[in-house]
Amino acid sequence: MVDISRKTNETNIQLSLNIRGQKHIQVETGIGFFDHMLASLAFWAGWNLNLKCQGDIVVDTHHTVEDVGLSLGSAFYKEWSQNTNIVRIAYAFCPLDEALTRVVVDVCNRPYSTFDAEFKVEKVGEFETSVTGHFFRSFAQEARITQHIRVLHGENAHHMIETMFKGLGLALRRACTLTDDGTQSTKGIL
Repeated sequence: MVDISRKTNETNIQLSLNIRGQKHIQVETGIGFFDHMLASLAFWAGWNLNLKCQGDIVVDTHHTVEDVGLSLGSAFYKEWSQNTNIVRIAYAFCPLDEALTRVVVDVCNRPYSTFDAEFKVEKVGEFETSVTGHFFRSFAQEARITQHIRVLHGENAHHMIETMFKGLGLALRRACTLTDDGTQSTKGIL
């Protein structure tokens, strides 16, 4: 288990993460839809996650979403890098009614992220849809993973975003499966 604290003039974050958990999840960011998405990510990843963020959401959701992405990514890196004998590369296709998203990850110590989605609304609840890609890029940066997220079908922004978070959780769970084959790299290290 890893504990992370991050305090800036914009946010105050405390989180604990165990990527080999029993799905004990508590999330409180002040943004209801974002809490729901983070809980979905943790559930499908099989994590224990306790996350609390007090952010300047009176301004907007940007700082909270970005800083949670950075903090969660940092915690995930500290967890996965403790044992690099993992499957490493994995993918998930996640449907939710009319929405379908493909998520491909390489847990490899090389941060990179692509994000391909268009939303027809500015908000889902109080969550600004424009920060969705920013969350995933911030997470990948600090998690030190390569990640490609693409919505293949979708009309409803709630459904589309939910398939991204669930798909990422499922792909990360698969990628972090332990293997007896040693580190999956011709270099010998990740």
